[in-house]
Amino acid sequence: MAEVYVAAGSNVEPEIYLCRALQVLEEVFGPLVVSPAYRNPAAGFEGADFINLVVGFRTERPVEEVRRELQRIESDCDRPRDAPKWAPRTMDLDILLYGDRVTQPRAGEEPALVLPRPDLVRRAYMLKPLADIAPDLRHPLLRSSMRELWEAFDRDAHPLTAVTIPRCDRRPPPESAP
Repeated sequence: MAEVYVAAGSNVEPEIYLCRALQVLEEVFGPLVVSPAYRNPAAGFEGADFINLVVGFRTERPVEEVRRELQRIESDCDRPRDAPKWAPRTMDLDILLYGDRVTQPRAGEEPALVLPRPDLVRRAYMLKPLADIAPDLRHPLLRSSMRELWEAFDRDAHPLTAVTIPRCDRRPPPESAP
């Protein structure tokens, strides 16, 4: 069974869409470990601030199936499949780690999925929430723990603000009494 860590972010009604994504992620993958949420400026384009967090779960599903489910959840959160990469979005779900799996690009090729996600060690909004929920987890290539990677990170250049998003109740509502 693989431990999977996924970054979730939104800058269009983020409280609504993050709650929706968490509900569906739990329905599809079972119990989640959910990091604190952080606000950060949009990267790569002008836009509203993002709210980001990381979720962890265990699965026996193959990585490509997990990826397809994440894309379906993005669509369920009103993100069009043809949305530009550097633009506002209702939901962005990215696999950061899938167990110890390493998938690197070969010369002249661009794989559909690079693991571990290269941005993980360059983006505070991915690394900090992951370090919050899995501080002793080791990066499969760098062999450093998430805590060590976060401690060495240039935090001043990549400011994050902890935010509280309303907790959505991911449990089904109680059945009404007759």
